[in-house]
Amino acid sequence: MRTASCPQCGQPSVLEPSNPWRPFCSERCKFVDLDGWFTGRYTIPGPEQMPPDEDEH
Repeated sequence: MRTASCPQCGQPSVLEPSNPWRPFCSERCKFVDLDGWFTGRYTIPGPEQMPPDEDEH
């Protein structure tokens, strides 16, 4: 059985099809990570964008 550290909590996580939350150890850790993306805690850097002009409609 292959295992690795859960990217969220660091506990052992099974990396097999029997673990529906892989690479996370649990559903909770999966949702904590997803919440990080939804709330903007995690971001992927990209080119800086200028705000749209107020005059353009």
